[in-house]
Amino acid sequence: MAGHVFTSLAPVAFGARPAGKRLERVRRSPHFRDGSFRNPVPTRRGSPGALGKMMRAQRAASGLRRPAGAIPLVTASAADFAKAPATGLRASWLGHATVFVEMDGVRVLFDPVWSTRCSPSAAFGPARLHAVPVRFADLPDPDVVVVSHDHYDHLDLATIVALARRERVLFVVPLGIGAHLERWGVAEDRITELDWHESGEVAGLTFTATPARHYCNRGARVLGTVLWASWVVAGPRHRVFHSGDSGYFPGFADIGREHGPFDLTMIQAGAYAEAWPEVHLHPEGAVRAHADLGGGLMLPIHWGTFDLAPHAWEEPAERSVAAARALGTGLVIPRPGALFEPALVDGAEVEPWWREVSAAPERWAPTTAAEPAAVEPVGLVIPAVSSGSAVSAG
Repeated sequence: MAGHVFTSLAPVAFGARPAGKRLERVRRSPHFRDGSFRNPVPTRRGSPGALGKMMRAQRAASGLRRPAGAIPLVTASAADFAKAPATGLRASWLGHATVFVEMDGVRVLFDPVWSTRCSPSAAFGPARLHAVPVRFADLPDPDVVVVSHDHYDHLDLATIVALARRERVLFVVPLGIGAHLERWGVAEDRITELDWHESGEVAGLTFTATPARHYCNRGARVLGTVLWASWVVAGPRHRVFHSGDSGYFPGFADIGREHGPFDLTMIQAGAYAEAWPEVHLHPEGAVRAHADLGGGLMLPIHWGTFDLAPHAWEEPAERSVAAARALGTGLVIPRPGALFEPALVDGAEVEPWWREVSAAPERWAPTTAAEPAAVEPVGLVIPAVSSGSAVSAG
């Protein structure tokens, strides 16, 4: 009964608690113990002295957490998407953890966020530092939308509502997240919910939920009945991996042995801090995870779009490049929106385009920062927090 009361009274952006058969399935999971899903290894969301660490880090990064100029974007046209990838695998990083992947004739959209803010409200919360490179109206219909977990910068109400209006789109999510989607208008028969190590065939590809070291929460308090995951997607010719959010843990090597190698890994390498070292990867850990996975080409994600942590805006890219060179890892860091085919990328050569707009380019290379320019985010409008609100898909 309590779950139904919460769902009826909570703001719609909070989603819904699993109930009924969905909750029964959650409770049967081997990863659910004592009323909550558990990480694959013991994990703390914060570290001792977290507040002091945050304050010191914020002082050190003062003035560096935003770009000094407009972030250079690449806008793909309908004609660009209409032309099939020559190698059968193509990707476009659309900012933060959102990646559009075309693989073996199937279009997969990971962690889609088109809203201006990653927040339950349009009035507060982190705002985009750059526009979405592809207007939502110009986005080709994905066949499958994959969600890693329910934090606002990965699961966006307005974007899900708009995608649900595209009748062909199917959704693949970790256990419990289907409750959020159903409250937002996604029909149950369009949702595939998976526990860690479970696989499902959707639109001709095999999706496997794999462990991650993180947590879920959406709303007034943490719910233990919603799972987080990384994802393996396998087709007839290609395999890719999306990390969602995760701290480093030995399970990356297990995933690599069981499901690798991968043509492309998309790994969280930003929004890290000494205050929460166990639930987010820093760039060096991300590159190590890529090596553990048996990845071919690595795309660092989860940086550059929202100011979520006390590090310089461009630092994830610079540290990823240095770590990749040290390990001989193939790396790609495209401008947001650029289409690329992993098989055609020289992973040893990365153009440091971010230095052009860095607040302090002298920290990395002798180059001049661009003049500050206004950034006009273009995305979806988050509806007001009530169940009857409309969604704009501009």
